[in-house]
Amino acid sequence: MLGDNLYLVILIAGVGILALAINYIVTTREQQTEARHERLSWLQTQAEHTLHALAILKESGCRQDIVDKLNQHAMALIEEISLLAPDSALMSDISKLKESSDRSRPDKSRFNSDRAVKRAQIYINFAEKLIVQMAQAGKMTGQLARTYQAELYWLNISLVADAHQHQASRLIETGDKLAALSHLKHAKAVLVRASAPQRQKQPKLDELQAQIDNIQPKRDFGAGALAESLDDYLNEKQP
Repeated sequence: MLGDNLYLVILIAGVGILALAINYIVTTREQQTEARHERLSWLQTQAEHTLHALAILKESGCRQDIVDKLNQHAMALIEEISLLAPDSALMSDISKLKESSDRSRPDKSRFNSDRAVKRAQIYINFAEKLIVQMAQAGKMTGQLARTYQAELYWLNISLVADAHQHQASRLIETGDKLAALSHLKHAKAVLVRASAPQRQKQPKLDELQAQIDNIQPKRDFGAGALAESLDDYLNEKQP
């Protein structure tokens, strides 16, 4: 009898241990699945934003070394996706987006609307933040990151100014000089307010001012009333 009871206790303990082990395995797998899903979701967002940013940077004529650095980051994201979900719809979609980004070429005419410019600004700002994150992760020096940030900031400013200038050119062709003048003045204001070296801004400012003067020539008021009065006074004093 005692042996039977001991056997029963051992059996119950064994069943309990087995249940705990099964529960641990199931819970661990669920946690791993959830972690994998969250990681893939994050990778998808980062990869999509990075590839869209790369396309914008290429179309806007960004420095090639900046494009190359961000492309390396995109490739690392895609490689991790391929390891976690090699035959998934996500991998297929990201591959197609990468191919589209790779085909992008310099073409500033694509930024000829307010919507296109705002979209480009969003992704240039994303690229600038990504540069900071890469520097914090030790993927580039702080000095190089600051240089890239300054380049992306100027690219953002130039993009807006060029868009206004492009719209002004189109309006001049249609004869709407007043609206064209407004766009040119907006472009000039964007450059004037920009926190960039004057030597970097000046060539573009000179170009815009020439276009503004062409539409709205500077008025020549001559010597003015004060000068005329002075001339009369001096003439009276002569013997």
